[in-house]
Amino acid sequence: MAIDSGDVAWVITATALVMLMTPALGFFYGGLVRQKNLVATIVQCLMIFSVISLVWALWGYTMTFGPAWHGIIGDFANLGLMNVGAAPNPSYSSTIPALLYFAFQLKFAAITPALIIGAFAGRVRLKALLIFIVLWTTFIYVPIAMWIWNPGGWLHMLGVVDFAGGLVVHTSAGVSAVAAALVIGQGRTFGRESRPNNVPYVILGTALLWFGWFGFNAGSALAANALAVNALVDTNLAAAAAGVSWLLLDWTRKGRPSAVGMAVGAVCGLAAVTPASGFVGPGPSIIIGLVAGVFCNYVANWRARTRLDDSLDVFACHGAGGMWGTLATGLFASTAVNAAGPNGLFYGNPHQAVIQLVGIAVVAAFAFCGTYLLLRLINVFSPLRVGPAEEDSGLDIAEFGEEAYDTSAEPAPPMTT
Repeated sequence: MAIDSGDVAWVITATALVMLMTPALGFFYGGLVRQKNLVATIVQCLMIFSVISLVWALWGYTMTFGPAWHGIIGDFANLGLMNVGAAPNPSYSSTIPALLYFAFQLKFAAITPALIIGAFAGRVRLKALLIFIVLWTTFIYVPIAMWIWNPGGWLHMLGVVDFAGGLVVHTSAGVSAVAAALVIGQGRTFGRESRPNNVPYVILGTALLWFGWFGFNAGSALAANALAVNALVDTNLAAAAAGVSWLLLDWTRKGRPSAVGMAVGAVCGLAAVTPASGFVGPGPSIIIGLVAGVFCNYVANWRARTRLDDSLDVFACHGAGGMWGTLATGLFASTAVNAAGPNGLFYGNPHQAVIQLVGIAVVAAFAFCGTYLLLRLINVFSPLRVGPAEEDSGLDIAEFGEEAYDTSAEPAPPMTT
């Protein structure tokens, strides 16, 4: 097939939408942390995007989507984007340039390690963080993405399906967040009540994430077609359903709804529908969202009763949401939605649910163990944790010497009449 201008236009648009998600995540996380870490949290997301853009271009893309070596890793045929240009790569799409596919997948590689930082907000040195995200992308994200999204990857050949990243992005990040929280340890204020410093930022971040997620999921069709439309509709319905179910659960249990809770619930729904959006219809997407809002809420409340300081509940939102969505794909997938995909349990193929569970187990185990070992190793050469004084003053001042709000200016004199 020849390059299709409509497909190119849509995937360029989707690529831009997904790019917006990383700074949107910065505002989402930035609103949730204490004010003294607001600038650091937002800029960490932007820095991660910049660094991983280079990693992906130099070696990440070829190790993920290059010709498969024994189903484990891609070779170096596209090192430094060699041989990646205007011609399509028919292994992924025959109607868009290979360079556009690179650009689209870059945005997934960039946001995934950014998700992890919510587990240790305000506690990690910038130098150690940058080393970690380079190594984590290379040794954790790249192999998982290759196994599932490369046609020669061993999990792909086993039959595991993940339309837009429930395993590759959300499960890997959520489980890695648990490992990171264990290695880095509790914050000095762990156990004390902590309120978001800026609720409007949380809501703004959610709205921008929701908006960008249309590119995340619908763009994964890699064409301007009916499958992209289905993924877009599924994405919206699941996010809405999860936001409502989280809000109603909070309202029932606590006596009043929560603006932050509804925002977090919507993000949980987005994470949950990600692997399923190209395989299930609108009805199942609502079910996926409703369950995600309740399930992730209970996981977050359970975590709060433990000693694990996953500060912004990355696992409850992305890990639990991604795992549920991956399993739900094995339940609700239908070839009537996507002829290239499988049927799930409720459409006569119980084997798919088992395969999805295998995918969850493999990705969770690999991401947890790999992240734990990487952080232990990094800590030997570059200490992970900031000092007590730096943690107390906040990373805005300690790492950047900048504050979110200028509090030094003298107040204006009172008006006289």
